[in-house]
Formats: sequence, C-alpha cells, structure tokens
Amino acid sequence: MASPVGEDNWVNYVDHQLHVALDLEKRVQIVESFRKAVAAEPGSLKVWMAYCEYFWSLYADCQVGSDAGWPADDQHRGREIFTLDAALRLWQEGYEAVQYRLSDSHELWNRWVSLEMELLARSVTEPGVRRITHLFRDRLAVPHAAWDNTSQMFSTFLSQYNPGAYEYEMQEATKKAQDAKRLYHLREPFEGKLSAALQSADAAQIKTAMSDYLDWEVRGVKQSKKEPLINLRICFGLFSRALTGPLASDSDTWQNYLVLISTLHSDVKAKRTKIKTNDLPKMLDVHQRAVHHVPWCGPIWARYILAAEEAGLSFTAIERIKHGATNSGHLDRDGMEAVLDMYSAWCGYLKRTAMNPTATEEAVDLAEVGLPSALEDVKHWGKREYGDDYRGDPTFRLEKIYIQFLTEKKDDIEGARAIWEQLSTIDIHAKSYDFWLNWFLWEMVVFGSAKNKTRSPTPHTLAQGLRTPSFATRVFEKALHVKDMDWPERIMEVYLKHCNDYELAETLREAQDTIYKTRKGVAKRREREKRQLAEQQAAYAAQMQNTPAPSSHDQVMADAPPADTELNAKRKRAPSVDQGRNGDELASKRPKSESGDAAEVKRDRENTSVFISNLPDDVTITRIKKFFKGYGHINNVMLNKEPGAPPVAHVELSSPEDVQSALLRDGKYFDQNAKETVHVSSATGCTLYLTNYPPDYTEKDIRALFKDCGEIHSVRFPSLIANARRRFCYITFRDRTFAEAATKLDGKSMRDGSKLVAKYSDPPGRSGRTGPQAEERELHVVHIPYGMTEDEIKQMFSKTGTVVDVRLIRNLKRESTGTAFVVMESKEEAQEAIKTLDKAVIEKRVLKVELSKPPRAAKVATNNGPANTSDGASPESADSLTVAGSPAAGEASADHNNMSPLEMRRRQVVMMNIPDTMNVDQLRRLLAPIEPITRLTLYPQHSGAIAELKDHHAAARAALVVQGMEIEGTGGRRLCVGAHRELFEQEPETRIDRVDQASGKAERPTEKKKTAAELMPPPPPPVSVSRPTLGRGGKRGGLAISGPIHKKLPVNTNTNGTPATNGTTGSSGGGKSNADFKKLFLSGGKEENEQGKSEAKMEVKDDAKPEYREEIKQEL
Repeated sequence: MASPVGEDNWVNYVDHQLHVALDLEKRVQIVESFRKAVAAEPGSLKVWMAYCEYFWSLYADCQVGSDAGWPADDQHRGREIFTLDAALRLWQEGYEAVQYRLSDSHELWNRWVSLEMELLARSVTEPGVRRITHLFRDRLAVPHAAWDNTSQMFSTFLSQYNPGAYEYEMQEATKKAQDAKRLYHLREPFEGKLSAALQSADAAQIKTAMSDYLDWEVRGVKQSKKEPLINLRICFGLFSRALTGPLASDSDTWQNYLVLISTLHSDVKAKRTKIKTNDLPKMLDVHQRAVHHVPWCGPIWARYILAAEEAGLSFTAIERIKHGATNSGHLDRDGMEAVLDMYSAWCGYLKRTAMNPTATEEAVDLAEVGLPSALEDVKHWGKREYGDDYRGDPTFRLEKIYIQFLTEKKDDIEGARAIWEQLSTIDIHAKSYDFWLNWFLWEMVVFGSAKNKTRSPTPHTLAQGLRTPSFATRVFEKALHVKDMDWPERIMEVYLKHCNDYELAETLREAQDTIYKTRKGVAKRREREKRQLAEQQAAYAAQMQNTPAPSSHDQVMADAPPADTELNAKRKRAPSVDQGRNGDELASKRPKSESGDAAEVKRDRENTSVFISNLPDDVTITRIKKFFKGYGHINNVMLNKEPGAPPVAHVELSSPEDVQSALLRDGKYFDQNAKETVHVSSATGCTLYLTNYPPDYTEKDIRALFKDCGEIHSVRFPSLIANARRRFCYITFRDRTFAEAATKLDGKSMRDGSKLVAKYSDPPGRSGRTGPQAEERELHVVHIPYGMTEDEIKQMFSKTGTVVDVRLIRNLKRESTGTAFVVMESKEEAQEAIKTLDKAVIEKRVLKVELSKPPRAAKVATNNGPANTSDGASPESADSLTVAGSPAAGEASADHNNMSPLEMRRRQVVMMNIPDTMNVDQLRRLLAPIEPITRLTLYPQHSGAIAELKDHHAAARAALVVQGMEIEGTGGRRLCVGAHRELFEQEPETRIDRVDQASGKAERPTEKKKTAAELMPPPPPPVSVSRPTLGRGGKRGGLAISGPIHKKLPVNTNTNGTPATNGTTGSSGGGKSNADFKKLFLSGGKEENEQGKSEAKMEVKDDAKPEYREEIKQEL
C-alpha cells in the first residue's frame, strides 16, 4: 500500500488503524505509523499533536489502577515501553519541530506544559519548579502569536510555586523576550492578512497572502546578517505551515523551498554565512517529500535526481527515483513538459557518469543503452498523450545529450550526424533557424577536433591543399531549402561568412548564387507578410472605429487607491447637477492652474514624472513635497507602501523642465535624520496604454497579466461617467525596461479571442481618428432584407463604386438583423451610393443608406448575459453591453411587458456607492455569489446600479448579500442597498488627483450670493403631535425595495441634510405636517392607500428634477 500524502491523510490513516488496535503489538505498530507520519510531515502540528496525545494515552493506560482494561501482562510490558520519560521527550520533540509556527505552535506547547504542571502539582519539588521555569523562559524567547497568554501563564506559575523570585524571573524573561516580540511585530501585518484569508476560505486569497508572506521571509533570510539563524528558523516554520496546509500541493511553493535550501547549502559550503549544516534540513529528505506532494512537477523530479547524484547515491538508487517518477501516474498530468524535464535530468546523469574520466565500462554501457531507451520512452509518452500530432521536444534536449555522448565518448560521428539528419525531417526543428545553427556549430566543433587525427569526418580537398568543413557547409545548403523558416536572413548571413572564412572560391560563388536567389524569395515572402499585416491592421482600425481615441479627459483617472497606498487625493461630490449631465463635465474638475482663458493645458503625466526610491519607512507625501521644494511644481504624488518592501513614490510635476530640476535631487539625503541617500529617476517611458483585455478584468487581473514583466507601480482606470462603455487603462511600471518587456504582450490572444493592445502612452502624440468612418467612406445600411448575404450586398453596392468591405450585423443565433456597414473605396463613391440606393425598395423593404457615425457616448450600460460573457473585441463596447432604450435593451427586457411596475421594482435590487471606474462586467463578476441576475444596469453618473432577479424572493435574498459587500481594490469601500429615488438623486462622483490644490479650494461653480435672510439660521421645526394614522400606512414591497438599508435621514430633514422649515418635509419622506394630517383625515385614508400604487408607477412629480425624469422613465 502506498504511503499517505499530507497531514490529513496521515492522521486519517492512523486513526483507521486505531479501531483494530486491541493488543500491545498493534499499539506498538500504531506508534511506528506515527513515527513514519512525522518523518513524512515533520512540521505538521496536527500530526505531532495526534502522536503525542496517543503516546500519552498509552502511558496513562498502562499504569496500575487504570480503567483502560488492558491485560495485566500487556500493562506490565507497556510500562516498560511507554514510560513517563519517553512521553515527555516526545512532547519536547514535537514542540521543537513546530515551535516556530508563529500562529499555532502554542496549541502543542500549552498542552505539554499543562501536563508538566499537573505532574508537578502531584509532587512539588525544586527540580520540577526549575524545569518548568526553564521551559517558560525558552518559550518566551521564541516569537509566537500567544506571547501575552504565555507570559500570563508564567506569572501565575511563579505566583504559586516561586513567589520569592517572581519579580526577578519576570524581569529577566521580559528582557530576553524583547527580540522575540520585535520579530513577531514585524510579521504581524502578514499574519493578519493570512488570518483574514483563511477565514474567508478563498483559495486564491489564501495562496496570495501566504506567497507574499513567504517571499518576504525569504528576502529576510538572504538579507539578515545580525540574526540569520532565528530568521531562518521562522522562515522554515512558515514553510512548514504552508507545505502541510493550504499550499501542500503547490509546486511553486515547493520549488521556492528547495531553491532556498539549496542556496543555503551552497553558502554554508562556501562559508558565506554563519549558519551551520546541522541547521539545515537534508536535501534528499526534502526532495523526497516534495515529489510525494507534487508528483506532476518535472523540475522537482529533475532536482531530486541531481541531488541524488551530488550526494553520491548508487545507480540503482537513482534509477529507483526515475522509476518512481514514471510510475507515479501523474507525471504527464500537465502535458509533456514535466516528462521532458525528468528525462533530461536522467539522461544528463547517465552522460556525466559515462564521460567521467574514471568511469567504468559498466557506466559507459549503461549510458549507451539508457540514452536511446530514454528517447524511445519519451516518444512513447508523446504518442500516448497527443497521438500522431506529437513532434518531439522543440529544444531537442535529450537528442543533444545523446549526440554529445556519441561524439565525445564513443567517437561515433556518423551516428551523431544521423540523429541531426533525423531531426531535420521534423517541421518543428526544420523551421527553426536555431536548430540549423546548433547543427552547424556541432559540425564545426567536429571539424576542429579532427585536425590532428588521421581519420577526418570531412573529405580532403585536393585543390590548393586546403581542408574545408564541407559537412558544415552542407548544413546551410540543406537549411536554405526549407520553406517558411522563421529567420532565414540569419542563416544566410552566417552561411556567407562561413564560406568567406573556410570554403574555396567555387563553393563561395555557389553560396552567393544560392543566397541571392533565396533572398529574392524571402523578400517576396516578407512583402506578402507585410501586406497581410497591413490588412490585419486595416481590419483592426475598422474595428476600432467605434472606440473613442484616448483624450486628455481620459487621463484624469478616477481609480480609487489600493488599501496599502498612501494617497492624499481628495474626493468630493460634484457641487452642481449640470456638471454631472454634460459630456465635458470632466473639464470642470481640472484645477485652475491647468486651465486658461484661451486654451486648456493638457496634462502629460507620462513625460513629466519621476520616481523617488530608497525612502524611509515613515515617509509621507508632505515630506516628499518638502524634499522637492524649489525644484519644480508638484501636481500629484502617489506613494506606495507595500509590506516588506521599501516605499516608492511617483511624483508628477508640471513640466519637463521641472523634471530636469527634480532629477538634481538624486543622491541627496531625504532629511537630516536620513542614513542613506534617495534615488530619483525619470518615469518617462514607464506607462502603457492598455485595451482589448476582457471587460471584467480588474486591477488584480491586470497586475497578474503583467507580473512577469517587472515591478508594477500603479494601474489607473478611467471614469465611466462620460462613457459607460470605456474599456482601457494605464499601467505604470517601476522602470522603463519593465515597460518595454510589457509591450511584447501587445497582440497577445486573450481568453475571448481578442488581441491585447499594449502601447506606450504618449498624450502629446495622440492624433485624430482615421479610417473609413473618419474619411466618410463607411455607410450605415438598415432595413436590408433578412435573406440577403454579404456577397449580395457587395454586389448591390458595386454598381456605385468599389466595395472594400461589408460587415453584416448578426444576432446571437447568427441571423441577420437587417443592418450592415459597407466601406467604399472613396468618399465620392460613398456619396454616389447614398444617392442611388437610399430609399430604394428591395424585396418590399425600403433601404436607408447614410454615412456611418461614431456611436454616442453611453451614460448607461446593461448586461443581459451571465458573468464574463461580454468579452468583445472593442475596448469600449461588448456584445452583451446595451444602452438603455436601444433595440437590444428592448429585446433583453421583453418579458417586462407582462408584469406591473410594482412587480418589476420588487424584483430589483438598487445598489449604491459603486466607483465610477467599475464597469458593468466587473460589477457582475463581483456579484457572482448571489443568485443569477437576469439583467444588470450600471449608472456611473449616479455611482450605482440596478440588478434584476427572477422574482422578489431572490431579490430580497440578494439584497442581504449585497449590503456591505466589499469592493476589492478600493481601500475597504462597500456596496450598500438603497431606493430607486435615492439612486437617481445621487450626484456624480468627483475626484481631485492632485496635491497642489487644497481640498477646500477645489474649483466650484459660481454660486449666487445669499441674502441676509438666507444667511439666518432656519427656524426650529414644529413640535410633532402624535395622531393615529388612518388606513394602511407606509410603503409596500419586499426587502429589496423597502428603502435604504445603509442609512436613514432624520425625520425633519431634507435630502441635503438641512432642516425642513415651516413644518414641511424634504424629499426624503419625513414626518407629515398638520395640513397633511388634515388632508389625510378628510380623504378617509384613501390617499394613504394609494401611496403604494403611485410609487409603483413611478409617476414623475412636477417638482422632480427635470434631468432625472427621462432616466426614471427609461429605466422602467
């Protein structure tokens, strides 16, 4: 039977054996099973607790007077095996194995010390008191989460058993524990994040928190010079928690652990550290544990074979490791890469063993048989995995090892050359210039090594007595006959240089002829590829016609800062309704320093910013502004303080000249208390403009997409108030080399099939729109007969000119919608098509032909599909995004015609406090935990949305879930549930992402000067008189529409928070006046009964704000 893997499996395995352990022999076998378990999981608290508790129970059961019911003989023999000293030593051994698990090691220690104190209480002795005192001293010197509790236990113990030494012992223990408390304090933020992640039970969140914590610990081990051993033990304790808990099957964490141990062993061997070999776990033991937990990880198997070879294990032992990999059944779980990694390590071992100068004939024979056998095994694996589609390893690792063995050890040049020839017949190698260069270099090595040998692998050339590497030349001749090679220019370049250096005139001339003819063919191929690329770009440009180009307004980012970012950007509500309704309301947000009477000065933060690093941990934005005082005007400062990493600030200045001045501060001390100088560098070329990513991508997804490119400083999303269909963002890297690496992802295929756009952000270089629509060559055609195809439409428009492209709009069922876009070759031909075909009758349908116009900015976005289904190719539109009032929106809400307005509202949940940078797809993804949403409508200008569910019961349950739901990446911002009227009275959000203007001096609309009467405080509200209410009072409806859950306005206040005067109430629906009660009494309660009906119909009152009337009607 295979051994269990993981602490839970081991505990369950032993627990199963406990049910049949009815005699002493079986109990001893269980102890042996526990011994194997702690050997397999040495840092598992769960396994050690179960082991120690079981052994202690055996000690108690075999004592005289025990009621366990053991036979007398078993009790007698048990007392000889399960002694008190053995039990206490086991507790101590378990504690030493888990003591540096900061969060939970106290569980085992508390149990152990409680048993020790129980024994002391039975017979108080001075050695016993000294022993437990020593245990407490040692424990308090170890960092752990329950330090205060341990200190309290020590205090209680001293008060009871050694009160005379209480003050001295507590002072000494506290003094020696200062380092322990400091070390835990440094890790407390990570422990808090990890604890929160574990409570959430979110696997991704747990992995992120644990990985960040581990990375920080590993950096601390590498950088620690004063306390290397204690930091190392804490680091190993954290790895024990990870590898026996949430990341036990995570191959990346295991590889991090192995690399750390390997590096430390190298440092110890080279005497670069004070750590001793005994402080480190054995390499082979850790590798064995790793391959048991992640048997599908080829690199770990490869490291295991290498570690076994370095340790000097026998061929049989290493072969056993190799067979363990192939017999695990998991090696090819993720494809052939793991198989190739393992076999590469195995073949490398065989080659090195055989090529050792002291190698025996047996080792050479093993390699001679094992290397081709490995090649056959890998081929068999590939065929089994992919069938006839398998073409081998693109980097031919195993073949290169075998070629080296044949060349250097067996001197079998022809056999090695046969392998090259065989590889050249496979497309995956033949089309790679790298393969041919490797073959050429091998031939040249053979040619050079054969100069002093009587037998030469190349024929002698009699002419001129020269000896030429003709086999190497033939490699190039063979290569240039391959079509579609990835880089033939490089092959031709090396070919010509080789012939110039080594070949005769005739061969050189023939090479020049071949290269000349090949270059002509390659030129035609490149021209063809260029045309194809131009066509793709033209198609992309046509596709992007509906995408507004990034303007200066788009750069005013409204993305909330992350929780760990210190940002003094102020937020306030827009002071005027008109600002929230105009398309250019963002212009009003710019500070006065950026606006002029003649023209607006565009903000160019990409080219007017610097990074400042090597800052003190307690740095603030105010201190940064003080540091740059006199060296340029600062517009904004974004300060990043991530746990475990030094602070870095992005400072935006007003002009490129100010940037040059700010760079003069590089290498200066931050302040008089600073111990090191700061580093100031330009941020030019560090920001990219991104679009065409999946619409539900959040900042976390963007960071994950570019995590391998380098350190990311910030990700900025635009405000959606002006256009709810925007889909782009700006990502700023810490260095321009990181940004350059990120541009290589431009064109990357995303999960929806679209191509990612990652370009350098260059605000001054932005140009106007181009393409058929801008050139007035694109026609919008409607009322087309549903049976017409693209070819028939093209034929119809060909009568008026040359048709470049026809795009027929189809629905989800791939049926024609009767609408198409036709691109003509010239503007004149487009006008001729309008004159000829507009209002033409085709199959009893009257065509409408007009110039295509850019889509209007959508203030509302609607998602009618399931989550993550609106991945469109356009960065500002998606297939499932519809504008309220459009035909698509009408189709999505066709079932609304069969229900009353009240029923419709009862099915809806009104959500508020949504950032205006969150699009409808991101919101749907956030709301994934609630019941399926049939329709989701986003109102960015009101910072809210309306979700419609299948019935009012589902809406009520959803409201409970949504209320207080945290929005990730917004610094703790939470959703709240409100009423429809509250949503549409909500003003648009305004953010000022500048530090050069005070929060109280933000640009405001011109306010009318108040009169003296208006400046007087309002009169006190009238005294309320309690009267009985006739009829059914109050609102009707379910939880989802019963009013705001998140807040309640005072009874006698208006919605703006000012007291209501003259006994009247504001729009919030406060208390009734005397006139209201009188009217209600005379009507006999009818008016109160009709209140629910009037609210359900959403009748727009005459005194309602006019800008909201159409929106409320449109929503219903």
